[in-house]
Amino acid sequence: MTADAPDAPDTPGTLDFGKLFAARLHAARVRPYLASALFALHTVESRRVPTMAVDRHWRCYVSPVFVDRTPVEELAGVWVHEVSHLLRDHHGRSDRVARQRGLTGPGERLRMNIAADCEINDDVFGEGLIGPEGAVDPASLGLPEGELMEDYLRQFRLGPHTQGLAWLDCGSGADGLEREWDLGPDGAHGLSAHEQDAVRFRVAQGITGRPGDAPKGWQRWAEEAFQPPQPWRELLGAAVRSAASGAGAGEDYTYGRPSRRSAGVPGTVLPSLRRRPPHVSVVIDTSGSVSDTELGSALIEVAAITRAVGGRRDLITVLSCDAAARIVHPLCRAEGIPLVGGGGTDLRTGFAKALRARPRPDVIVVLTDGQTPWPGTRPPCRTVVGLFPRQESAASWDEDDPDYVPDSPPAWARVVVIGSAPTAR
Repeated sequence: MTADAPDAPDTPGTLDFGKLFAARLHAARVRPYLASALFALHTVESRRVPTMAVDRHWRCYVSPVFVDRTPVEELAGVWVHEVSHLLRDHHGRSDRVARQRGLTGPGERLRMNIAADCEINDDVFGEGLIGPEGAVDPASLGLPEGELMEDYLRQFRLGPHTQGLAWLDCGSGADGLEREWDLGPDGAHGLSAHEQDAVRFRVAQGITGRPGDAPKGWQRWAEEAFQPPQPWRELLGAAVRSAASGAGAGEDYTYGRPSRRSAGVPGTVLPSLRRRPPHVSVVIDTSGSVSDTELGSALIEVAAITRAVGGRRDLITVLSCDAAARIVHPLCRAEGIPLVGGGGTDLRTGFAKALRARPRPDVIVVLTDGQTPWPGTRPPCRTVVGLFPRQESAASWDEDDPDYVPDSPPAWARVVVIGSAPTAR
């Protein structure tokens, strides 16, 4: 993955590998966090490629004529641009968008290529890296900077203002549509899915290790590469099941079935430990910082929690809470639970009321945005927190104190972030 063997001898009229690799070395020097990705690309000479293009298997197809007429500094920018398509999985994302929105045909794929270029080019150049001639950026289309390919796709259509971009072709690695020059999955020197993930991880590791050296777009990408989106609904159900089946949850002693140890203590009947169905108390944050949409999602999660404990609605109670705890409702139907609130947030009252219930819950599930104080001591039962995510700009919001910064959920709680999985950038 580190050395390229030319597919043709370096003779007059063929690809100038010396110039091309000098440009790659320059790109690695000015963007050291991308070095492992740049040297993972395998170079393939192709006269059918307009400039440079990549496929989804991490091959880089290069036009000899383009290399001859392009300065080394600009070629370095093209290297970084093309590998950015692969690192940000533009081919996979384009395929998903095409399926979701019913986008077909080369025209729509060209739009995806343009949108992907806008995502990359808004902050990739400068500080030693020269943008290639004719590089597309959001400003050239009158679009805002800092957005994702999927966002840009909604904001423009092909027309007179994009006629000059008809030549644009970064390959199937940019828009997912296979080209005639692609060597395909069975061709030589392609990277497997595991090898591609390993390259992405190394790049993300380099960015997070020295975050000041990378633009904000790359920093956000690296954070998501280290913390990939997870299926939060499955995680929440698994967390509840794990808490409900853990040691101490749903356990009690009974004399109805004497312990086998009674045989060692003549004349004494010892109780045995039995497992009963666990009781779950769901505390829903109904403060003013939680939206109606999130409250609706909370009720959906109540139904999912019910399934996680075997569908026994009689074992689930629901409590709405803002600054004060409301009535504890036995679960009959999720849509019949009144979610009363709208003031400030103090879920400590919800914990206290849930623990006073009889029978006492074996598991407490809290659905909240996290804008709340937490109990100072660990409750005598397992706790799962379903957390509605908040943007950094809203992380310090409070109804009464603008300087208030909420505490993170305590270490004794199992936390699952609720919400749509973010799109990798």
